[in-house]
Amino acid sequence: MIVTKVSPVFSLIRGADLIAAPWKNGGGVTREIGAMPPGAAFDTFVWRVSIADVAQAGPFSRFAGVDRTLVLLAGAGMLLDEAQEAGGEAQVHALTQTLDVARFAGEAAIDARLVDGATRDFNLMIRRGAARGALEVWRVDGGAHHHGLSADVVLLFCAAGSVQVTLGDGAPVTLTSDDTLRIDTPDASACSVTGEGALLAIRIDYL
Repeated sequence: MIVTKVSPVFSLIRGADLIAAPWKNGGGVTREIGAMPPGAAFDTFVWRVSIADVAQAGPFSRFAGVDRTLVLLAGAGMLLDEAQEAGGEAQVHALTQTLDVARFAGEAAIDARLVDGATRDFNLMIRRGAARGALEVWRVDGGAHHHGLSADVVLLFCAAGSVQVTLGDGAPVTLTSDDTLRIDTPDASACSVTGEGALLAIRIDYL
């Protein structure tokens, strides 16, 4: 994966440069956007962000102590059946519209059902007790949208279309689908977004 430094604290990750890795069970392909520490194993990361192409139904891998957030990027979607402990009721997380969001604990027993063929989703994983994270969907409709950014790490992922992101007084950076702008600074920053599309804004703070 190629990461371009826009400034000492801003990095640009192009979707075309992400490296695809097949799942062990053959049910899909994942492309890692970023993780802390870089290259960390699944049992040691503090946070991890990736894109997954899901080709077949089946159980999700479990990640004890990890909070997960999924966003549907493409495809007809999937239904996530979450089994409950004895005495509880099962829960279904429906990802059937583009940019639908599902949140669940990584240790939960999740079984995925595809609605109609393969899907692509965005995956945020945060290790409980080491960091906290939040994800918002920003829809950009041609006008200028202004946001304040304040977190140890901010990731702006272009989920659709083409948008221009301006941080403070800097030059605008154009993001197209699957591109990510990463900001590594706890200092608050003003952000202006224009264009047509959608961004996923992820804020991560270390504990």
